[in-house]
Amino acid sequence: MTDPRLSGLYAITDANLLANNFTDAIEQALQGGCRIIQYRDKSTDHDHRLQQAHIIRQLCDQHQCLFIVNDDIELAKACNADGVHIGKDDQQLTTARKRLGDKKIIGVSCYNQIELALAAEQAGADYVAFGAFFSSSIKPEATNAPIALISQAKNQLQIPVCCIGGITANNASALIEAGSDMIAVISDIFASDDIKQSSQMLNKLFKRV
Repeated sequence: MTDPRLSGLYAITDANLLANNFTDAIEQALQGGCRIIQYRDKSTDHDHRLQQAHIIRQLCDQHQCLFIVNDDIELAKACNADGVHIGKDDQQLTTARKRLGDKKIIGVSCYNQIELALAAEQAGADYVAFGAFFSSSIKPEATNAPIALISQAKNQLQIPVCCIGGITANNASALIEAGSDMIAVISDIFASDDIKQSSQMLNKLFKRV
């Protein structure tokens, strides 16, 4: 059964953008209407990452939002995150499910390949993510995905679809209109001078569509 919480604005953290205002930035994003926060930090400082993960866990609890950890299954387990997001080079979905249990959310990056999404759904993924749909400063080397892929995925999959990659308030409407359940945003939220307002602008796009 599809988790009804897997919808709306999905903010992904960036260590460089949040270096000086981590807690306040997360709080502002949630106040602005983010429904999901994904903690993404590729550093090797386990204690620092665990501390930040616990901060997000607390803030997401306060705002009744989902907390997802990028890549790190053990960190997700340690901080009692709502789930984990994995990619093709990460530990297998079956490993994540075994470690986290049936009640946790597992998202899978499928880039621009519907075949990966179908396989992920068959293996028990709770949602899939496609992208990049637009050029991204965070991942400039990311594979391009066509907007037509969204409607194709919605026709063939039973689980929610998330879009990622260079998404801003100026281009997100096309993805939502095509059927995307979630839009994952990094820079247009956390690089903003007013994180709350930027989140509100993106969140309103779902209501308009």
